[in-house]
Amino acid sequence: MSEFSLYLQLGFQHISDIAGYDHILFIVALCAVYELRQWKHLLILVTAFTIGHSITLAIATMGVVLIPSRIVEFLIPVTIFLTAVFNTMGQRALLPGRRVNLNYFLALFFGLIHGMG
Repeated sequence: MSEFSLYLQLGFQHISDIAGYDHILFIVALCAVYELRQWKHLLILVTAFTIGHSITLAIATMGVVLIPSRIVEFLIPVTIFLTAVFNTMGQRALLPGRRVNLNYFLALFFGLIHGMG
């Protein structure tokens, strides 16, 4: 249990660090189009992002996948931009249920990119 609390504390420090604002911007871009009553969708979206982030954070730490930081640092704002554009303009092009399912995938996939950062 002490390991869990250690990693939970490290996670909170990582998110609350002013230098880690890109993760917060992504979460805001991802969740801004949802209403509070859609909290289940929001929880799944944030969880998908966290899972993707954690997976690549772990494999990058173990040296399994190494992507140059300049590429990752370029891709992170691209994910924020694409998420914002998709949520504001792309939602009209798809059926609402399909949009949510695609958002889950995008949250997971973009979490993979953010985890490399």
